[in-house]
Amino acid sequence: MGKRRCVPPLEPKLAAGCCGVKKPKLSAGGTHGHGSQSTAVPGSSAGPLQNHQHVDGGNGRENVSDLTLGPGNPPITRMNPASGALSPLPRPNGTANVTKNLVVTAEMCCYCFDVLYCHLYGFPQPRLPRFTNDPYPLFVTWKTGRDKRLRGCIGTFSAMNLHSGLREYTLTSALKDSRFPPLTREELPKLFCSVSLLTNFEDASDYLDWEVGVHGIRIEFINEKGVKRTATYLPEVAKEQDWDQIQTIDSLLRKGGFKAPITSDFRKTIKLTRYRSEKVTISYAEYIASRQHCFQNGTLHAPPLYNHYS
Repeated sequence: MGKRRCVPPLEPKLAAGCCGVKKPKLSAGGTHGHGSQSTAVPGSSAGPLQNHQHVDGGNGRENVSDLTLGPGNPPITRMNPASGALSPLPRPNGTANVTKNLVVTAEMCCYCFDVLYCHLYGFPQPRLPRFTNDPYPLFVTWKTGRDKRLRGCIGTFSAMNLHSGLREYTLTSALKDSRFPPLTREELPKLFCSVSLLTNFEDASDYLDWEVGVHGIRIEFINEKGVKRTATYLPEVAKEQDWDQIQTIDSLLRKGGFKAPITSDFRKTIKLTRYRSEKVTISYAEYIASRQHCFQNGTLHAPPLYNHYS
């Protein structure tokens, strides 16, 4: 159950950071001075819980509502939803007209909120959810505020059963991302949770054998010290950053710690794996609305989910 560096499926389960920091657009030339723009990330060597820079989500592309509750109040008691049964949850972002049967559901994000809420308030952990427990590589991402700033993101490239995997990486990404202090209960009302399930892993023929906006990529390379390194970007990163393939590869090399000049010949030595993902995002407000049965007159009468899956 160790958490080290991202590895391909079927290898021992290890953790990885998922995306890249919002930066000025990279030059498309053969050699880049991007290393001077890189952010030093604690634990970015082959140590436990390797995390990397993550995309700032402040572009507003996620179609979820924001929450206006003050951070100085307990999150639950400020809510006053009408009594009633479990509310339907929205479909994953951007999938309203997709006919493919998706595995990822908004209920997975709700379960992540349940786990975090119970941990922060000292409740027993929620009972197992009803969604599928099939194994998938997965990432859990937390963002905060109207500009959706990153607050934590860690996942694994090794397939994990979803019930235990989401529970583990909910807390790992919320509390152990070395770039941030642990999340607190006061921050809950402003949070957004995203669950990404990774699928369709394929060995690419070369470093350009993938499509921006479609594939996530994981690269493996030998750095200037002769050490093998890996790094990954989830499928949405390059498109959100408005990067082409070369810019994405060069940014990923810098993210992986490569400090030497990047040449065309060096790019050809990269081993690239491409993959796709299913992603869903919900806000804390949407989570609370889906858990109306836990509240009466604005007061919590049971921990989230503790009775829901009885």
